[in-house]
Amino acid sequence: MESSSKSNIQRLIVIAQHLRDYKGPPSTYDQMEQKFRETSGKVTSPVGFQESASPRVRYAKTFRPKKAAVLVCLFEGHNGELRVILTKRASRLSTHSGEVSLPGGKAEEGDEDDGETATREAKEEIGLDPSLVDVVTVIEPFLSKYLLRVVPVIGILHNRKAFKPTPNPGEVEEVFDAPLEMFLKNENRRVEEKEWMGEKYLMHYFNYEQKNKKYLIWGITAAILVRAASMVYRKPPAFEEGNPKFKFPKDVNRDTFMS
Repeated sequence: MESSSKSNIQRLIVIAQHLRDYKGPPSTYDQMEQKFRETSGKVTSPVGFQESASPRVRYAKTFRPKKAAVLVCLFEGHNGELRVILTKRASRLSTHSGEVSLPGGKAEEGDEDDGETATREAKEEIGLDPSLVDVVTVIEPFLSKYLLRVVPVIGILHNRKAFKPTPNPGEVEEVFDAPLEMFLKNENRRVEEKEWMGEKYLMHYFNYEQKNKKYLIWGITAAILVRAASMVYRKPPAFEEGNPKFKFPKDVNRDTFMS
């Protein structure tokens, strides 16, 4: 048992080092602004597709999305598999109520970086002590259907037993976990073709069951996890991601948002 435990720890260390070597995007708002100025602004596509999948446009100075960060917190399960912590949002929330999501939220003025935003929000939502999380990298930003710029932060939870979930009832209904590798497989997955501003793209839905409870993981959460799994396992998913080629309108208003 002791040998197995040491092996698991060593594996997490190797994964953490691999992810640290990943060259992610700038993590501060000023750097993001500089990047926009230098490139005339890359389009960040909505509902969970990474920024680099879309072309540049001339309307960079018009649109400045608000920033948020989510925590992709990984740990090793009993069988040595990598698992990710997820939440089911409270049904009383005004947006994304009852949906599965990653812990996280909007950036606050005092946050030092995206890692602090993600871990601070995780502590507020599910009681995860930031000192337990080894933040190793960030993934290129995604855009939610409400045009919120979301930066995924990957962290390693080396001691899963030290984490005792205490969900904030005002925000979170349940805390659970799922195997990360499932987001690379074609099993228990369905896809729908969507359209936004005349451009078609694919939205993925993953069905997952744990302790006789069924969960549907989709939208930006699914897209982030597909990307994270690809990075960790160093291979593409067994299905087409269907990244869109959206262009932002010159004027962003409520009619622009995805329904």
